[in-house]
Amino acid sequence: MVALGIALILGAIGIFVLAFILRQRSGLPWVRVVSQDVSEARTLARPLYSARLGLTGKPDYVLQRGSDLIPVEVKPNRYAQQPYRSDLMQLAAYLVLIEETTGTAPPYGLLRYAEATFRLPYTAAVRAEVLTTLSEMHDLLRATDVARDHEDAARCRKCGFRDQCEDALS
Repeated sequence: MVALGIALILGAIGIFVLAFILRQRSGLPWVRVVSQDVSEARTLARPLYSARLGLTGKPDYVLQRGSDLIPVEVKPNRYAQQPYRSDLMQLAAYLVLIEETTGTAPPYGLLRYAEATFRLPYTAAVRAEVLTTLSEMHDLLRATDVARDHEDAARCRKCGFRDQCEDALS
């Protein structure tokens, strides 16, 4: 009976150590997960939404550190020394959405690649870039004639607008 108790205690310690090591490797802080949009355990009931900005999004995770909410975007198959600009803009949009929906600006967001975690501080410049990009996107959506912005025939072949596009390369 004593041996069983010792085995259970050692097993529990082993599981705790393994969980700690895995959490350290994840590159994410040891804080409460408020919501997640990965695997079957999706806990974010609905996307973050700002009618004023015409913006909707669901971060992979929202962490809570004190009273701060921190969006996390995970790209598990990305291997890069520096984050891609498009990934940073996606994370920046989540920062804006959290501020818009809660009234409190998050201090930063986290972008997790396969082997690295990048931290994006939420600054006035980051917010301005998101708002400028959104404005440009809304202008393009309202435009009746939008020029092709690349020279990649393979990209044209996969495009959903290929049949209507006068500039298609293939």
